[in-house]
Amino acid sequence: MKLAREIFREYDIRGVTGKDLTEDVATSVGGAYAAFLAEKGVNGPVAVGRDNRPSGVGLHKALVTGLLASGVEVIDIGVVPTPLAYWSQHNLDVVGGIQITGSHNPPEYNGFKLGLATNSIYGADIQHIYDLAVAGQFPRGKGSLHCEPVIDRYIDDIAGRIGKLSRNLKAVLDCGNGAGGLVVPRLFARLGIEPRYLFCESDGTFPNHHPDPTVPKNLQDLIAAVKKDRADIGIAFDGDADRIGVIDDTGEIIWGDYLLIVYAREVLARTGKGQSIVFDVKASQALPEAVEKAGGVPVMWKTGHSVIEEKMHATHAPVGGEMSGHMFFSEGFYGFDDALYGAARLLHIVADSGKSIRELLADVPRFVSTPEIRVDCADDKKFAIVDEAKKYFAARYDVLTVDGVRVLYGDGWGLIRASNTQPVLVMRFEARTQDQLEKIQTEMQAWLRSKGVKV
Repeated sequence: MKLAREIFREYDIRGVTGKDLTEDVATSVGGAYAAFLAEKGVNGPVAVGRDNRPSGVGLHKALVTGLLASGVEVIDIGVVPTPLAYWSQHNLDVVGGIQITGSHNPPEYNGFKLGLATNSIYGADIQHIYDLAVAGQFPRGKGSLHCEPVIDRYIDDIAGRIGKLSRNLKAVLDCGNGAGGLVVPRLFARLGIEPRYLFCESDGTFPNHHPDPTVPKNLQDLIAAVKKDRADIGIAFDGDADRIGVIDDTGEIIWGDYLLIVYAREVLARTGKGQSIVFDVKASQALPEAVEKAGGVPVMWKTGHSVIEEKMHATHAPVGGEMSGHMFFSEGFYGFDDALYGAARLLHIVADSGKSIRELLADVPRFVSTPEIRVDCADDKKFAIVDEAKKYFAARYDVLTVDGVRVLYGDGWGLIRASNTQPVLVMRFEARTQDQLEKIQTEMQAWLRSKGVKV
C-alpha cells in the first residue's frame, strides 16, 4: 500500500476517499496513532467519532480495526459533530481522540483529526505519524471496543453553562444537512427559544447546499429565511459544526472577524480589560482597532485551529477566532473551537444586550473588503508560490509574514497564503475605498497570474 504524504497535512489527515484516502490507509493510521501513543508512554482508552459523510462508515471500521489490532481500547462515541469529539477528550476517561471528518471540504473528501490528552495533534507530530504509518511497525495486542453516547451529556453541559435566554429571539438555524443537525434542535430548545430550522436532517451527501458558511452562495437559503421571517438573526454551521456563519436581521453576512468583536467586547467588559484576543491573518483591520478600544490586546496569528488554540493558551486569551468562522472560548468553556457552543453564547449575548447584532456592531468601521477567495493550486506548488510572493512584495511594501504574506498598503492590505486543508491559495483584500481595494487586488492577482495561477 502506498501512503500519499500530501494527505498528512498541517492540522489533520485529509484526502479524497477511495483515491488517496482508503480504508487501508485508515487502518494504517490507527496503527501509527497507537505507535505514537506508545512512544510517548501513553496507555489508555481513545475516543473515536465520525461525522455523517457516507464514506465515514468504512473509514471508521478500518480505523478501529487498526487501533484494536494494536491493543488500543476504543470508546466509540458514534456519529457526532467535531466539537463533541473535542468535548469527549475533556470529559471522558480517555488519553486522546480521533474524529473522522471532512469538515467543510467537498463531499468526496474525508479525513482524521487527531488528539492527545486534551490537545490537538498537528504539525511535525502529524508528519511523524506519517513516518510511523510508512514504517508499519505497530504495537500488537487485542484492544476492546465499547460505545458511549455523548450527545445528551454535551447538551446538558452547554445548556447548563448558557441557561435560558433573557428574552425571546426569532432565530433561523441552518445545519446544511451536516452532523450539527444531530444536536442543534435539541440543544437550542433548551435555551427557551423556538428557532426555525433549515436542513437539520442529517445527510452527508448535502442535498440542499454545501455546508461551508464562508462561501456566500451557501448562505442564500438562510438569508432568504431571515428576511421572510423578519428574524433577529440567522446562524449557519459547517459540515462538522466547528465553523459558524452569522446573518444579521437585514440579511447581511457578519464575517468571523466582526463576530469575534462581539465576543471580545462582551468578555472584556465582563471579566476585565488587558486580556489578549487572538485572531488570524485574514481578519479585518477593524478587529484589532475594536479590541484595543475595548481594552484588549490584539494578537494576530496563523490560521488553523491547532495553532490558534496554542497561541490562546500561551497568551491566556479568553476568546479567539478566525475569519473562517472557527471561534474558540477559554473563558467559560474548554478552549477549543465549537460553533454549537459559540451560537448559544452569541444568542445569550444578543438577548442580554437588548440589541440586534447589527446594532452591537453599529460603531465599528466597515472597510471595503472581499470574502475569502480560494483558487486552485496544487499542494506541491502552493507553498513555493507563497514564498516567492513574500520575497517579491517585501521588496516593495511593508509585509507581515506570520502566515503567508499580508501586504500593507497604508490604506489597505492584501493577503496570499497557502491553505493547510485544501490544494488552494487563499486571498483576501481590504481597503478604505473601493478604488483602493481594486488597485490592491489587481496588483496582487496579476502577480499570481504571472506565476501560472488561474485567478
